[in-house]
Formats: sequence, C-alpha cells, structure tokens
Amino acid sequence: MILRNLFAVGAFTAFLFAGSAFLHENQITKISTDVSSGNNGFAVLELFTSEGCSSCPPADELMGQLEEKYKDQPVYILSYHVDYWNRLGWKDRFSSAENSQRQQLYSRTLRSQTYTPQLVVNGTTEFVGSDRKATENAIESVLLDSKNTDINLSATVSSKTISVTYKTTEADPQSKLLISLVEKKSSTQVSGGENEGHHLKHYQIVHKQEQIPLKDHPEGTTDFKLPENFSIKNWEIIAFIQNIKTGKISGAAKTEIQ
Repeated sequence: MILRNLFAVGAFTAFLFAGSAFLHENQITKISTDVSSGNNGFAVLELFTSEGCSSCPPADELMGQLEEKYKDQPVYILSYHVDYWNRLGWKDRFSSAENSQRQQLYSRTLRSQTYTPQLVVNGTTEFVGSDRKATENAIESVLLDSKNTDINLSATVSSKTISVTYKTTEADPQSKLLISLVEKKSSTQVSGGENEGHHLKHYQIVHKQEQIPLKDHPEGTTDFKLPENFSIKNWEIIAFIQNIKTGKISGAAKTEIQ
C-alpha cells in the first residue's frame, strides 16, 4: 500500500545528490542532431518508484502509456527508482541513493510526504503516480500555461562515453540544468519482496543525472559512461532547467539517439 511506504523512508540516510559523469576525449560517432526546446508549453513528469513496492507497477505502466499518448508533444517523462525499498526483500537494480535524495528534496520543497509511487509535475505539483486523471489534467494544464525556456542539445557517442553538448539563454543564479541519461524501456522478473513472481515493465528510467549551475556554465559539455548492452534506439537524453530553491522547472528538451 502507498501509505505503508512511509515507514521505510527513515531507514536510509541522505546522500549528496549528483549525477555520475565521465570524461573522454576521443568522440567517434555522432548520434543526435541539435534539438531545441522551443518556446511553447511543456510538461516534465518525474515518477519516484520501486520494484519492491506493490503499488508501483500501475504507475510504471501509466508512464509507458503516457509516453505513447504524448509522443508528439513536449512531454518529458523520467522515472527515478528509489533505494529505500531494497531492504524489504528485493533489490531494485535501477535504484540509487541519489534518486532517493532527489525525492527527499521535493519532500522539503513541496512540504509533502515521501512515498511511492509519487509523481511530480514541472517541479511544483505532486500526487499519487498511478492517478491517471490527475496526471492527464496536470499535463494539459501546464501545456497551456507554461512557457518553455530554450535549451539546445546534441550528443555524440564513443566506445566508452556519451557526450552531451548543451546551450541555453537561462542565466538565473538560482537555476541548474539537469541532464539525464534515460533508458526508454526495460523489464525485470522479480523473485522477492512485495512483487515476487511478477514480470515488471519500466519506462523512461533515469540511470544517471548531471546537475550544472547555469550562472557560470550556460553552455558546455558533460559526459556519461556508456551503459552495458547499450542500444542507440533505446536510450535518450532529457534535460531541464530547475530553480534550486522553489523547485520550479522553466524549460525542458531531449535528444533522441538516432
């Protein structure tokens, strides 16, 4: 149950939230073209989920359905697998302490409880991640009311790294650019915990995330270690601009790996 997740939060300690980045000099093959976020409305959906939570699979499935429904619109979905469920019978292979820490930051900013599945939209609104009506209403609202700050992205791949080049006009000293390496789809056969015996499908999985202060770095390059079993068609880069005090997201973009 969703409320039952609350007791698990106290079991983990806070970790510094930083995406892992790796440097490599020899870029070999270009895998995406420059992508601009434009100036229209947008929606960033951040789902906090876990393979150890019996309430999470419906939320994970909803993310897959929304990704398909809004594939031609500026809707950006990121699924963060938290690690505080890992001690309860099943270790989620996609989980990390950084993801849990990000959720804790939202808990403080939004003055909300920490639970799974939790969905945060554009950094300012949160609710249960499996609530389709609330999610679609929130998407439609921000698509009409928000204004997307321009972000330009491109990516290159070598034998060991994915290198992402970015540029934005945002210069707010309180803003950071968060760049995520995202696996579009994967699945797991769970053999323990609350979802024992179930084959779970996951969508838009955040593997690594890099945070860049825009005050000093409005443009530049950051690198990710090339994942194992990497397939160009199943990975993408999503970036968004966020005020570190209010949590509000003011712009987002992605580059498809082609």
